[in-house]
Amino acid sequence: MKVYDGKDVRNIGVVGHGDCGKTSLVAGFLYTGGATTRLTRVDEGNTVTDFDEEEQARKITISSALAYLEWNKAKLNLIDTPGYNIFIQDTKSALAAADAALVLVDAVSGVEVQTEKVWNFAEEFHLPRAILINKMDRERASLERALGSIHEMFGRTATPIHLPIGEERDFRGVVDLIRMKAYTYQPEGNGRGTEGAIPGKMADAAEKAHEALVEMIAEGNDALMEEFFDKGTLTPEHFVEGLREAIRQGRISPVLCASALRNMGTDLALDFLAAHLPSPADRGTAEGKSADGSPVTRKIADSEPLSLFVFKTVADPFAGRVTYFKVMSGVLKNDAAVYNYTRSAAERFAHIGVLLGKTITPVTEIRAGDIGAVAKLKETLTGDSLGDKGTPITYPPVVLPTPAIAYALEPKSRQDEDRMSAAIHRILEEDQSLRFYRDPQTKEFLLAGSGQQHVEVIVSRLKKRYGVEVALKSPKIPYRETIRGKADVQGRHKKQTGGHGQFGDCKIKMEPLPRGGNFEFENDIFGGAIPRTFIPAVEKGILEAAERGHLAGYPVVDFRVTLYDGSYHEVDSSEIAFKLAGRKAFRAAMEQAKPALLEPIMNVEIHAPAEFSGDLMGDMNGRRGRIIGMDMKGNTQIIKAQAPMAEMLAYANDLTSMTQGRGSYSMEFAFYEFVPAPIAEKVIAAAKAARAGEAEEEE
Repeated sequence: MKVYDGKDVRNIGVVGHGDCGKTSLVAGFLYTGGATTRLTRVDEGNTVTDFDEEEQARKITISSALAYLEWNKAKLNLIDTPGYNIFIQDTKSALAAADAALVLVDAVSGVEVQTEKVWNFAEEFHLPRAILINKMDRERASLERALGSIHEMFGRTATPIHLPIGEERDFRGVVDLIRMKAYTYQPEGNGRGTEGAIPGKMADAAEKAHEALVEMIAEGNDALMEEFFDKGTLTPEHFVEGLREAIRQGRISPVLCASALRNMGTDLALDFLAAHLPSPADRGTAEGKSADGSPVTRKIADSEPLSLFVFKTVADPFAGRVTYFKVMSGVLKNDAAVYNYTRSAAERFAHIGVLLGKTITPVTEIRAGDIGAVAKLKETLTGDSLGDKGTPITYPPVVLPTPAIAYALEPKSRQDEDRMSAAIHRILEEDQSLRFYRDPQTKEFLLAGSGQQHVEVIVSRLKKRYGVEVALKSPKIPYRETIRGKADVQGRHKKQTGGHGQFGDCKIKMEPLPRGGNFEFENDIFGGAIPRTFIPAVEKGILEAAERGHLAGYPVVDFRVTLYDGSYHEVDSSEIAFKLAGRKAFRAAMEQAKPALLEPIMNVEIHAPAEFSGDLMGDMNGRRGRIIGMDMKGNTQIIKAQAPMAEMLAYANDLTSMTQGRGSYSMEFAFYEFVPAPIAEKVIAAAKAARAGEAEEEE
């Protein structure tokens, strides 16, 4: 495998809404470029970049994958990314390694909700963008309509450099407005078009589109604008240089046309990617932080000290942990000793290579700006920065939103329970948008992800990869109990047996604390009414009783206990006796102190097209939610609300129904609040029934 300089590398994120044809386009690129020997198809489950079992079964991209090809003396690293909302965060992580984005738009559907989201991801990383209108051969395909939706969403910078020859079933080629030539194709051919003159009936349209392109190129450059006004056009050299500069600066987002399924237009798209999108060297520098946390800039060049950024980890059941990285500066040699700045650990990069789907092709070295992979690193995970130990630089990891929904995992056997945590932690290494934890109150294992399908995919992987079977359940709501009033009670434990008896006696006052106050214990004993050694036992007894709850078995929080009096027996008093006295005092106090139920309230942020905002707000009010703010970003309405967790467990599916799959949301814990009395009664009754059922089973 040839080693490429950074100036000859193109790192391109292929992004877009689900089902717009990203994986099919990458398959067409690889076949046209000679990287594969036949045109693979998503529906046949044999594409290079959808190699995971779950992807092949569901026929969608779940996780980003890499492939490369060589075209016109350039190496193109293509990153095929997910387009469905619940897997879209992996797209954001992958774009950290890209130097440009190719945004696919369906010629029938136009710009869809995830198209806008991935466009914003690219903007966040300051990536130049090109747009490819795919599926020009589909029924109801229309360049005019697709281009209209692109202009409406992304503005006039989206400028065609291709015009389709025919549409729908009649699509047979592309007019290249840079060369002013026409290229026609055989359906499902080798992707190489036959060059010819522009059809006569398209000549005027092509001329006008070419003039519009020239004008857009000249618009942001004074020298080119002067040439344009003087000559009415640009020289071929100035035209090409001006186009490259305008793309790098984001003044133009070129619009291409193709049919990935029939492999028509892929050669022209490859010509464009290789000739006009920026290389890592064109981007110049990378921003990071030095060892003391101060900002530092590193030039993307072989002559600089070695530094790498890890943007993805794959847990392969056979190869172990496979690490995807981008060489930000310097040259990585095979078998090099590299220092992990993030984890303060040394790593050896044995058997480095470049990726074609799941296949790693060995190379001797990888230069600045290129992307590679290595297996079996010991400490390194996604988001880590590595390099020469003496010249540390850490690159910013991609920040992903917290998962929106959690499910309880119930292992199907004791053997599954023993292996579950280890298997899930392997999966967590490759999917940074997941969270796995045990609820300290309900004792359930919870797996949180972007949506129900996301969690279902992980459960399926657990079974197929690691032989771990679990059942999915909705999590228990972590209610809390508290008090609204005050109490002054006595707790007395007295038990006489044949030998020593048990005696403990305490008097306490109980009062509520503000939300979040948890628990306070004050010792107000004077004169030795209770010996000092027994006072911690009283506190322990109260805490143990509070953990078991009073109304419905949920922990009691936000209260203060003051121990102010009591009595003891020289012989019969003990720690256990005072602990039991503390429990009795707590129970008596709860009877007096107006106990109440608390529920978790969540901060919810919903993103959806503006036309659905009325339905969404009405639905949120029906969930006992409160709208606390609204904002607009483009055509997307952002609704900020607070709602009880109990009302949000099935929200993901409901949101999909209300917005035709175009809405998304995030949710995180905000605070606890009193449960309304009618709902509290139902929760308490259900908890008592559940405990009664458990007691019957034990008998």
